[in-house]
Parts: sequence; structure tokens; C-alpha cells
Amino acid sequence: MTPPTLVAIVPAAGVGARAAANGQPKQYRLLAGQPMLRLAVRALLADSRIAQIRVAVSAADVWAEAALRGLPRTVIRRCGGPARADTVRAALLDADLPEAAWVLVHDAARPGLPADALGRLIDTCLRTGRGGILALPVDDTVKQGRPAPAAVPAEPARGSRELAAPDSLCEIAATRSRESLWLAQTPQMFRVGELLPALRACAGDVQVTDEASAVERLAGQGRTPLLVRGARENFKLTWPEDFAWFEKHATGDRT
Repeated sequence: MTPPTLVAIVPAAGVGARAAANGQPKQYRLLAGQPMLRLAVRALLADSRIAQIRVAVSAADVWAEAALRGLPRTVIRRCGGPARADTVRAALLDADLPEAAWVLVHDAARPGLPADALGRLIDTCLRTGRGGILALPVDDTVKQGRPAPAAVPAEPARGSRELAAPDSLCEIAATRSRESLWLAQTPQMFRVGELLPALRACAGDVQVTDEASAVERLAGQGRTPLLVRGARENFKLTWPEDFAWFEKHATGDRT
């Protein structure tokens, strides 16, 4: 029996303004001397079943070639769009894969994907024939917030830290049950014939924030995406302090 085709897409057309540095998008920030995007692609290369990694960047990108030079099974495609869903949709069309092929979409900002978590996702989707995503059950108590009234003491106590600006304060509106809640990660793995129509149908919908949320809207009963346990180290680097923590963790520096 011919093994199924597996291709990975890494959307990397954004600028990541919250953590950009030195005029470069955040996916090119260095972690232990390597661009974050390179680490994310290397994590996918750990599973030999993935035939190719297609990195989708913007037409104006001038960093991708240097960041990914020398990596096997990796191609750069200048088909990035204004939003993540646009980039993934364009990358799927550019790849021109058969509907039965499987595609794994992975965030460029998740460089810590462990090989065993990636293998778990692939094994589960291939065994069941269903799409799925890596995710983690919510362990912490979940609070819903709302803007707090703009009331700041005129004279903070001596030695206290300066309070945040009033318009940035939030207060607890409600405590929500964490039962059955999961934090979505990537990769998210679907057949092309399932993912591409879902992304087309949800074009322009700002509430579609990942591939699974697009598929959920079109999936019939018993075909919604599966949740496959991910890994804590597969978190998304978003804020500047995330990069500092990850670099210390990756290099073994605990000081």
C-alpha cells in the first residue's frame, strides 16, 4: 500500500509586532543563535513521514533564504497573505496537492515542538482517518475579565510598584469552569480536501483564528477535529519575555 502524502505548511508572512526586533519580523529573532523559524522547521523535519515543509512568506521577505539555508525537504514560497488564514489558503493552492493528501500547519512561533508530540498527532490522524490538533487540557482556574473602573490611588504606598495605566486594568467578571477546556497548539493536521474548502468558506471571518476553527464550521457529526495531547514546551512565543525564557530553557541556563 502506498503511504499517504504528508506535507507541512509553516505560515510565516506576519510581522509579529509585539516581539519584532531590529527591524525583523519575530520569526527571525535568534534563539540560541538560530532564527526561531529555523527551529520550528527543524522540529517538523524530525518526522521522516513529512515529505516536504513549505514555508509561506510575504513577497517582500528578504530573510527567509538565510534563515533556512541548508535544511532538507524545505522550500520557500512567496505566497503569504494579509492574515494567517489567507496565507495557509494560498499555500495550499500553491502546493496543488490531491484532496486525499494530509497537511500539517505549524506556527513559526512554536520552536519547541517535541518529536514525540508530533508523532502522536500524525499517528492518531492516520489511524482514525480524522483531522486533529495538538492541545493541552486547561489546568488553571479560568477567569473572565472586564475593564476595571479607572480608579488609581493618588499616592501609592512607599516601596510599592507603580500601577499600570487605568485603561489597562481589568477585574474579574466571572469564574468559568475549566472542565473540558483545552488550549489549542499546532501542528493542526487535516486532509487537503477538508481544510481547503473550510478556509475558502470562512474567508474574511476574524473569528476563525486557526485551521481547526474553520474546519469545525463545516464538519459534520463525528467529523470534528480530534484533540491530541500536546506538550508544554510547545508554547507560542508572543511577548519579548517569552523569548528570554525559551532561550534560557533551550540552552540549559537556569540562572
